[in-house]
Amino acid sequence: MDEFRTLARKFRAEMDPVKGSRFLALLAPVSSAEEAADRLKGARAEFPDASHHCWAWRLRGPGDHFRSSDDGEPGGSAGRPILQQIDGHGVVDVSIIVVRWFGGTKLGVGGLMRAYGGAAGRALDQAPIHTILVTRRVNVVHPYECSGAIQGLLAAWQLEPVSATYGSDVRLAFDIPARDLERFQAEILDRTAALATVSST
Repeated sequence: MDEFRTLARKFRAEMDPVKGSRFLALLAPVSSAEEAADRLKGARAEFPDASHHCWAWRLRGPGDHFRSSDDGEPGGSAGRPILQQIDGHGVVDVSIIVVRWFGGTKLGVGGLMRAYGGAAGRALDQAPIHTILVTRRVNVVHPYECSGAIQGLLAAWQLEPVSATYGSDVRLAFDIPARDLERFQAEILDRTAALATVSST
């Protein structure tokens, strides 16, 4: 994954009542299951009078980094529609909790799916979403005689080192877009006639 879309900040939005029931969507950027659990704990503390706190989250990474919960609503009527909106909007590292206050009229499974999914989807439509470029840390060690070549490369790439150490040789560290990593490493070796060593983390 060279880049990904996620929330720029926390966001909340309430949709129009559905047969008397209120639905409030709480969106937040998260980086772990533990952080998503903390968000849920906070929502329950903030809205203890709500009937349900249904939720879903999706994290970056290979495999199934997601969870969802209907929190007492009929199976598949709340958590899954919320997760489908997250996936449909192409965002990751995000948690959505939809808080419901029961209005006295049952909505049925189909009505609940539309309400929970709609609350999450409308909130995502309005939320501040940005694209983050994934970077890799690159460490370059080179003799002083290669300094001119290295500086020329850095100017061409418009890069500034995040750290620099000058001892018996020069040690520099850079954050490079992951998609450019191989090209950057190849150019370092080419410009220094392979006198520099390059490693990435």
